[in-house]
Order: sequence, then structure tokens, then C-alpha cells
Amino acid sequence: VQLVESGGGLVQAGGSLRLSCAASGFIFDDYAIGWFRQAPGKEREGVGCISNGDGRTYYADSVKGRFTISSDNAKNTVYLQMNNLKQEDTAIYYCTVDHWGVLVGAVAGGMPERFLRDDYFGQGTRVTVSS
Repeated sequence: VQLVESGGGLVQAGGSLRLSCAASGFIFDDYAIGWFRQAPGKEREGVGCISNGDGRTYYADSVKGRFTISSDNAKNTVYLQMNNLKQEDTAIYYCTVDHWGVLVGAVAGGMPERFLRDDYFGQGTRVTVSS
């Protein structure tokens, strides 16, 4: 299984960015992809997730209405469109693959222990929102 995040950068508050998560090594439609983030000095938190098979999405309250997750199943890629960015969105963003129920629970605050390990996620992509 391989997941590669990209698209991060520096943006002013109120601006937009689109992150990508390119996936390989598993049957894309059978799983869900979740986005997580970790700000400096803070715990990792869930942003949202998408069920690749049917397109269901679930978002953390902190991003609801501003962030949108979509998938291109032909490209095995999931996107995180981030609009109206705030300084508190500054973080390294990661994606991971798992079953829908696990990711919804993680985004809702029930983070599985493995998601908290430093070596669980990949390199991520850094998003910096300036004032």
C-alpha cells in the first residue's frame, strides 16, 4: 500500500488549496481514504474521510462547510479542497486508507492507537496559512 500526499504550500488566510492523495497497492473502491493533520505542538486530528466505493463523506466540525473531499476513482486519487483557510488550519496533512467505519470514528475523535504512532503516516504535505 502506498499513499502519496501533495499540494501543500503557503497561502494567505481566506485562500484556498487543493491537496491530493495518490493511492496504489490496494483495491481502491473497497476502502475509504481519510485526511488527518497535525499542527506543531498539537495532537493529530481527523479532518474528514471519503468512502471510495460510494462517495460518502464525513467531516470534522472544524472544517465542515470549508473543506470538501472528493475522489477520482479512475486515477485512484483523493482530493481535499480547502477553502476559506484559517491560520489554525496550518499543519502537516496526511492521508491514510482504512475501512469507512474506522475512519469516521477516527475523524469523530476516536483515533485508533495506530493512527497516533509517529511512523504510521507518510511524509504528508505541509500547509501554512499566513495572516
